[in-house]
Amino acid sequence: MSASSPDSRPPSIGRRTLLGAAAVATPAVLGVATPAAAAPSPAASASARKKPHALPGGGDLGPNVIVFDPSTPGIQARLDQVFRQQESAQFGTGRYALLFKPGTYNGLNAQLGFYTSIAGLGLSPDDTTINGDVTVDAGWFNGNATQNFWRSAENLALVPANGTNRWAVAQAAPFRRMHVRGGLNLSPDGYGWASGGYIADSRIDGQVGPYSQQQWYTRDSAIGSWLNGVWNMVFSGVEGAPAQSFPNPPYTTLGTTPISREKPFLYLQGNDYRVFLPEKRTNARGVTWGNGTPRGTSLPLSQFYVARPGVSAATLNQALAEGLHLLLTPGIYHLDRPIQVNRANTVVLGLGYATLIPDGGVTAVQVADVDGVRLAGFLVDAGPVNSATLLEIGPRGASRDHSANPTTVQDVFVRIGGAGAGKATTSMVINSRHTIVDHTWVWRADHGEGVGWETNRADYGVVVNGDDVLTTGLFVEHFNKYDVQWNGQRGRTIFFQNEKAYDAPNQGAIQNGSIKGYAAYKVGDGVTTHEGWGLGSYCYYNVNPSIVQHHGFAAPVRSGVRFHNLLVVSLGGQGQYECVINDTGSPTSGTSTVPSTVVSYP
Repeated sequence: MSASSPDSRPPSIGRRTLLGAAAVATPAVLGVATPAAAAPSPAASASARKKPHALPGGGDLGPNVIVFDPSTPGIQARLDQVFRQQESAQFGTGRYALLFKPGTYNGLNAQLGFYTSIAGLGLSPDDTTINGDVTVDAGWFNGNATQNFWRSAENLALVPANGTNRWAVAQAAPFRRMHVRGGLNLSPDGYGWASGGYIADSRIDGQVGPYSQQQWYTRDSAIGSWLNGVWNMVFSGVEGAPAQSFPNPPYTTLGTTPISREKPFLYLQGNDYRVFLPEKRTNARGVTWGNGTPRGTSLPLSQFYVARPGVSAATLNQALAEGLHLLLTPGIYHLDRPIQVNRANTVVLGLGYATLIPDGGVTAVQVADVDGVRLAGFLVDAGPVNSATLLEIGPRGASRDHSANPTTVQDVFVRIGGAGAGKATTSMVINSRHTIVDHTWVWRADHGEGVGWETNRADYGVVVNGDDVLTTGLFVEHFNKYDVQWNGQRGRTIFFQNEKAYDAPNQGAIQNGSIKGYAAYKVGDGVTTHEGWGLGSYCYYNVNPSIVQHHGFAAPVRSGVRFHNLLVVSLGGQGQYECVINDTGSPTSGTSTVPSTVVSYP
């Protein structure tokens, strides 16, 4: 697991199930309310009285969006206060966005705990410079970074105090639109276990050192150099990326990303908040912001309904029906009906890991078969009553051509169990053509509360029925059946990370007809064209280590269905794979945590 670590002692296999962190309940941090728009004029107020059913756009961002400028007193103390609350609150209810106005900040170390986002408010990362660090480490978990989930850094320039910034994360922890004027260390102090991660639209002037990181995906960025690799390091559109060399070193390198459109972000124009919508790029390479103002469009906050926790799904749908976009401020939102996104080009943007919980078995979000919807920056947490689906992009049978203006799903994460019992038959269904899923973690929990083979039952992680769908940075783990089932034509995946469900009680529980186990990534029998690069599946059947998984990947044997750089790993011999894809590839090797690889298939 960490043979590439400078520490020559390979760590023993220690996975999340063994050391699940307890939730921490602590008092709320007192935040600074953030005026996001001027108070309405008397004329506007009169107009609102004439239309009592119209919802206002803009407004205050609430107490859990904490905004700093260079003259704010006590910045470090406030950062430390939030971190103390969130450091180990893995399944807590706190949600925070730490926003920095353009300018220069000196001597800061912003340590990030769970459900904490830090971001600059300029149009370019270089508009907001921290002479200091934005740090993620694993002291709370004895140096094990495999549970450092749900936190993010965006749109800042960093000048690290010692020349290298530490960002030791696992899943659901994006590093977007960042400029590190130095190096970036992706491992925890002491080079303990780490299981990340994702970088996009960022420039790291110095060296990126993964050290013990098992896998990583970097997209459309620029780096000074890259130090090493453990199992699966994937690059697309990255200036300075190492050359293709899988499996030794385990680098999968694509010169460009076929299609990308960066995540929307909040910024300040003068004293007014706006949301920037980056434009779509084809054959993308490098950052979007390197030559001044990024390309795209901008919306004033007055065109957003600024939602607070406690608002009803009916109100959110009313806002959408009135033509507003949604800005979900940090907190937890209970839904008694789906949020219905029916209008083309609608933006639903979450701050600080805003979390949607569908009650009564409803779907959390349903998107119509329309152009250009942008979903970004929120978490969907399954409720205790089984939902057939949690997130639906397009209705069943959607067939419209969206190639010119696709829907994008970015930093939208799904969780079943962990914070309490949750169930969902299928987590995410993609029916609309040309959808881009750019960084998601869809997770059936293996630790926390409400966890068990039937307790947090979830058969399918991501099901893709639409044609021409692209996923960049796809993390899907622990589902009872297929983690990914891909039925659409001409699908493409760049980077996939998977662990099979830890808690299968016996071989029969995962039997798939005559096949031992459900593949992590299954391409439908009717598919004629599909392609994937840099895909890995791991097993850790700790309840019953005798379980055998026939393969990690399954696909029809056709010349148009192609895979590059596949691997399967048995973690310490807790279960085994017989093959990598279909009947191809060597079995995993007993208790030795060494990948079995296939460089090209068929």
